[in-house]
Amino acid sequence: MTDKATPKPKAATRKAPAKKRPAAKKPRAKKSMPKKAGASWGRKIWSISWKLGLILAVAIASYGIYLDQIIARKFEGQKWHLPAQVFSRSMALYPGAAVSHGQLMSELKLLGYRKVANPRQVGEFSASKTKIDLWRRPFLHPQGDQLEQRVMITFDSNGVVSVARNSDKRQLAVFHLEPVLLDRIITGDGEDRLFVPTEEMPKSIVNALILVEDRTFYEHHGVNPFAILRAAMVNISAGRTVQGGSTLTQQLAKNFFLSSERSITRKLREALMAIIIDFRYEKDEILEAYLNEVYMGQDKARGVHGMGLASQFYFGRPIAELTVPQQAFLVAVIKGPSYYNPWRYPERAQERRDLVLRLLMEAGDLNVAQYQAAVESPLGLRKANKSVHQKLPAFFSVVKHELASRYGDALLQQSGVKVYTTLDPMAQEAAEKAVEQTLKQLGKNDKSLQVGLVLTDKYSAGIAAMVGDKVPSYQGFNRAVEIRRPIGSLIKPFVYATALSQGNTYNLVSPLKDEPITLKNDQGKTWSPQNVDKQFRGQVPLLTAFKKSMNVPTVNLGMAIGVSSVATTLDKAGWREKIPEYPSMLLGAVNGSPLMVAQVFQTIADDGRYRHLNSVTTVLDANNQPLVASRPQAKQALPAASNYLVKYAMTQVVDSGTAKRLGNAFPYVTLAGKTGTSNDSRDSWFAGFDERNVAAIWVGRDDNGKTGLYGSSGAMAVYQAFLNNRAPLSLRMAPVDGVVQGYFERDTGKAEEPQCANVVKVPALAESYQPVANCGEPLPWWKKLIGG
Repeated sequence: MTDKATPKPKAATRKAPAKKRPAAKKPRAKKSMPKKAGASWGRKIWSISWKLGLILAVAIASYGIYLDQIIARKFEGQKWHLPAQVFSRSMALYPGAAVSHGQLMSELKLLGYRKVANPRQVGEFSASKTKIDLWRRPFLHPQGDQLEQRVMITFDSNGVVSVARNSDKRQLAVFHLEPVLLDRIITGDGEDRLFVPTEEMPKSIVNALILVEDRTFYEHHGVNPFAILRAAMVNISAGRTVQGGSTLTQQLAKNFFLSSERSITRKLREALMAIIIDFRYEKDEILEAYLNEVYMGQDKARGVHGMGLASQFYFGRPIAELTVPQQAFLVAVIKGPSYYNPWRYPERAQERRDLVLRLLMEAGDLNVAQYQAAVESPLGLRKANKSVHQKLPAFFSVVKHELASRYGDALLQQSGVKVYTTLDPMAQEAAEKAVEQTLKQLGKNDKSLQVGLVLTDKYSAGIAAMVGDKVPSYQGFNRAVEIRRPIGSLIKPFVYATALSQGNTYNLVSPLKDEPITLKNDQGKTWSPQNVDKQFRGQVPLLTAFKKSMNVPTVNLGMAIGVSSVATTLDKAGWREKIPEYPSMLLGAVNGSPLMVAQVFQTIADDGRYRHLNSVTTVLDANNQPLVASRPQAKQALPAASNYLVKYAMTQVVDSGTAKRLGNAFPYVTLAGKTGTSNDSRDSWFAGFDERNVAAIWVGRDDNGKTGLYGSSGAMAVYQAFLNNRAPLSLRMAPVDGVVQGYFERDTGKAEEPQCANVVKVPALAESYQPVANCGEPLPWWKKLIGG
């Protein structure tokens, strides 16, 4: 039994080694210092990384918010400062309008209408000898939107006979053509654009743009990483930049907010802004902004921006009327307006255009036949020498002055203002040609000669044309407005108007003294006026004195009716500067300008009605609402009946007086005119009118030197050249109320009956025309018996 109990001590000896802990401590070698440090650094790097990431995210978010505010201000506020648009007058056509068949044809050509055999779309017309079939464009008129409309306009020798709508043959009371866009007044950064909303942009241009510039425009979110990667690979392969990866949205971001600097920073900012723009705004709004912002070329100092202006710049017509090849060119030129300048590099430009056309064909937008016809067509550019901006320094100076006085100095600083003026583009062109032609001829003897010309529209009292220098495009001293020169015999119609208004005293045949006269002033100085030929005839009929511009009879008449009375008549007619009330004033010792002369002769042409000449008819704000401004009221300044006698006398000046050379040039046209010459032939003047326009012209020297010209050889020559360039309309001389056909004894001026001997037939005032019975002879006894 003792042998079986021995295992217990053995078990005790086995447990002893288990208590030896030092041998079991060897695994501590795992807690080496390098591994502890690695774990610690990893945690630190992670800690720093996520904090930096958070800071970076906050920074990017903050920067994104900052950029978002910039973008929002631009997109939701005023995207662009749109230049003030300045338009010509809108031609009005109505039965009786003083517009000839040829003048309407010229107007349509200027507006870019196409002459065809049969109009099939807007912007086309056909013409016969007496009719014009016109399909008018829609446009914004000061009186409201004008829709597209097709009409038939009929003419006779006097102008428009009728205007009828083609659809139902209804006769229209008045029909307007769109005005010519003369210019845009840029006051800001030199960028010029013509805003066109997306709905008015041809769909084919939009399709071509997306196809060429950004095929995934409607799919991406502002940036297309695949396009960027593809472009990078192509450029690396080529060793140069041959392809871009920017989306339309990125291009818009760059154009709107960034410079053209090539840097990673700029590209990152561009991408971020593109993402924000795409997130905030609809694709169509982004597209509209791009189409109106994109840089399309350079017009001297002006940058041409947007498709709307580019259409006018390259083709001279609205974008809605462009052909498919022309639309393709606009998309093509975006890649490099200078590189593909069609006037400098036509082959290069056409090759790029044809590439766009090929892409359209491949996309199914054109069939093979359409593509073939398109690539074979010329570029169809406007003429390089035909500017899209009218150089009208004299007229524009008057417009700006009137805008400032009626609407305030800040008007042109507003965006999107539309200014409708009175300028007649065809009259302006004819006037400029007349000035250049005549001054070139007159300048052979005197290169110092200068000119000032104002033409008004008789019906609207608007300034239809203005030239302030013999070089019409010269921007400097405006002689049409700023000179002050003695007007010479142009004063005489107002002397005679004053006398003829005294119907019981004077008529057109009243004898006037043509005898030597000497007048003395308060200082004892004497003045003895002379006729041009230095002759005296004893007495002459009033009409003869007028049409021959005789000085002595005019002075005798003026002294009889009173110098102050003549000054009053001139003032009523619209002369707005001081009139010296001296006898010499009766022969034109009154300083004035062509504009001042045009004002008073406009009153005569308008049957004695005074209306202040203006250059601006209407101004619309950015929302196309008219701005309110004051305007002087019209009034009857001169009696209509006696004014008619003056008009008749002016027609006799052209028929057989000092302006008969003009009458001989236009033998079948009734014209009214008056020549004027200042002392020593220093100033040559002419004022006259046909049925439509009133003209006032001065020719002279800036140094006030002698010219050797009379009114008939200087200023009237300019007017004659003007009428050669723009055929006149015969003056309609229908008598007004209070005027009758009178018969007067040739020597005494007494009213007689038609059958009397030695009588002359002229218009007369009804109230004073009382012919003497029996031609002034005693009645026979048998007539007395029956009561005469």
